[in-house]
Amino acid sequence: MSDGIVFASSSLPRHLARGAIGFGSLVGAFVLLSAIGPASLLLLPIGLVALRGCPMCWALGLVQTLSRGRLERECVDGVCELRVTDRNTAENAASTSPVTAAAEREHLPI
Repeated sequence: MSDGIVFASSSLPRHLARGAIGFGSLVGAFVLLSAIGPASLLLLPIGLVALRGCPMCWALGLVQTLSRGRLERECVDGVCELRVTDRNTAENAASTSPVTAAAEREHLPI
């Protein structure tokens, strides 16, 4: 993954709303094809813009939105480690997932 977060949204509800609009527009374009004809295909660009390109781009953005600010990758001398950020370890120590907790304890290489 690159250093910048490309597909993530500013919040989870906003990302889920974009997904509902995007997938709804894509499905609606094909479902309404028999009812209103080729004019329903005008919903396709709306769906693609809402999903930021494709359904996979939206799914990648969902993962990035969920993990934003929780994990950081640090590479020193060619060895990379995945760590939980300092602000989340103090605030969310009780709510960290087992995978995140294991990554914190073991400093798993990537």
